Amino acid sequence: MARLGTDGMRLGRRALVGGTAAALAMPAIVQAQAASLKIGLLLPKSGYLAQAGQSCHRGAMVAPKVLADFGMKIELIDIDIESNVDVARTQAERAINEGAKCIVGPFDSGAALAIAQVCEQRKVPFVINIAAAPQVTEQGYQYLVRNFPTGGQLVTNGLRLVGDLLTATSATPQSAVFLHANDTFGTAQRGAMDALFPRANLPFKLLESIAYDPKAQDLSVEVTKIRSLNPDLLLVVTRSADAIKLVRDMVRQRFTPKGIISPGSPGLYDEEFFQALGPLSNFLTYNLPWADPKAKMTQALEAAYTPANPKFRFAVECFNAGFTFEALLVAGDAFKRAGTTDGETLMKAVRATDIAEHVMVGGPIRFDAKGQNNGIVSACVQNMNRTPTVVLPANAATAKPVFPMPAWQGRT
Repeated sequence: MARLGTDGMRLGRRALVGGTAAALAMPAIVQAQAASLKIGLLLPKSGYLAQAGQSCHRGAMVAPKVLADFGMKIELIDIDIESNVDVARTQAERAINEGAKCIVGPFDSGAALAIAQVCEQRKVPFVINIAAAPQVTEQGYQYLVRNFPTGGQLVTNGLRLVGDLLTATSATPQSAVFLHANDTFGTAQRGAMDALFPRANLPFKLLESIAYDPKAQDLSVEVTKIRSLNPDLLLVVTRSADAIKLVRDMVRQRFTPKGIISPGSPGLYDEEFFQALGPLSNFLTYNLPWADPKAKMTQALEAAYTPANPKFRFAVECFNAGFTFEALLVAGDAFKRAGTTDGETLMKAVRATDIAEHVMVGGPIRFDAKGQNNGIVSACVQNMNRTPTVVLPANAATAKPVFPMPAWQGRT
């Protein structure tokens, strides 16, 4: 039976068949009518990166609601990549086969390179939340952007903030020692330090670089060596378990430098660190990209995050949660502007990103021809009352830095 068209005329069987064929021949129109952007969220929720991956995941889970309030509609296909590069590759394929029109993740540089190959072949935009290896944006991928600094940028920004901290506190240290893990990340940061410190124009001498084994039961030998050098500053690249051992051995040997500063590494802000050391965790400093506590979008994210994750503190988790949320923001904003999930059109919108209002400290989110956001800056964050607290730059700070730090003995 024929039915009426919108103008009241009868549509015959031939017209209906022809209309159906035309609709099938125009998939772009169907895509343009998509109500939301389906995103494959690939994170290491199990395996050796699970703690960080789960932290990223908690930020992602509240993102759809927050972004909806800003007029961006997204859906998540939530997939665990198990801290495994090969799994990341196959799960990227799975996400796309299940309808993902964009991929976000994966916290790990090796996994990022594997996913990038899949997205390039399938012409699906890939927005990296966290991964620092420089080669990620040096391979010529056209369907990839990274809203996270490279390892070299982390150290460069971190050393610059060391100088800013000394200026802000009128401090004049004369010497420093650099302590780093001998794993892949720590060795890479040592290489960056060797290359960048001589050009950083800092007012103190770097006496020595000391490597340690993260598997060691304690760091007493390394602390004894540091103590014999008696530096004013201890610059560190650690993870939380190593940082705990370091502080405990420094307390036992009664060695308190004027400051302990990480120019760009995790460890000093993890909840594990605060729980293990209590007041001894205070006044340690780290220079990292960080959530701007004064930004409207940070406040919106925290307001959604806190009731959804009552066992976790946003102030501690905002690094992982913030960058993951921003990756989803980039995707959602591009979809809002493009009005389609067509891969090529959506990717053009991603590359044209210019987001002034976001979560992390710094200027607008923009990408260069390689897909790298070079405008990411670091904040100087200091533990106060067992809570990460932004002390620099001044426009994002909620407290003033304490330097030199108090002696270990007598803290409560």
